[in-house]
Amino acid sequence: MSRPIIAILRGLQPSEAEAVGRAVIDAGIDRIEVPLNSPDPLTSIGLLAEAFGDRSLIGAGTVLTPEQVEAVSSVGGKLIVSPNYDADVIGRTVALNMQSWPGIYTPTEALAALKAGATGLKLFPGVMAGPSGLAALRPVLPTGALVFAVGGAGPENFGQWIKAGADGFGIGSALYKPGMQVAEIADRAAKIVAAYDEAAK
Repeated sequence: MSRPIIAILRGLQPSEAEAVGRAVIDAGIDRIEVPLNSPDPLTSIGLLAEAFGDRSLIGAGTVLTPEQVEAVSSVGGKLIVSPNYDADVIGRTVALNMQSWPGIYTPTEALAALKAGATGLKLFPGVMAGPSGLAALRPVLPTGALVFAVGGAGPENFGQWIKAGADGFGIGSALYKPGMQVAEIADRAAKIVAAYDEAAK
């Protein structure tokens, strides 16, 4: 069962990419982004795509330019997540047949991103908008528009966000921090999946 959760592995080292990726995917989270401000992110993305690309969606976060989109595509990444709305980034992503998840915060950004061809929207920072902010935004979005809450969304409040209209989540430090042991990451991933499954009933 695939859950609408993106694992954000900021700070991932290439040497641990495969072990961490396997722990997260085995727990039931099959979408992974390695932010481009991680150490040697393209190597990690390439390793993850090679090992798990047939059964999971692998890509990059903190993608700010069309050139970065092309670099991620060149190593096998299929997912592009950005902190902001940039029509050129979305356009290049769509042209390369990759998923585009730009960061949005306002109705203007949300509707512009969808018009540009975004796969879905990343409400960021979620902690600032809160579930009430998403609930206010939802009525003006087109039916079927996907919104993932990122930042301030996690196992403790999945239910509130889902009730407010969240379709999914990006989970970072609640799942992974540099230096964390693989066993702990696996444990955190399992608890996140269990919390999501309970909230989504």
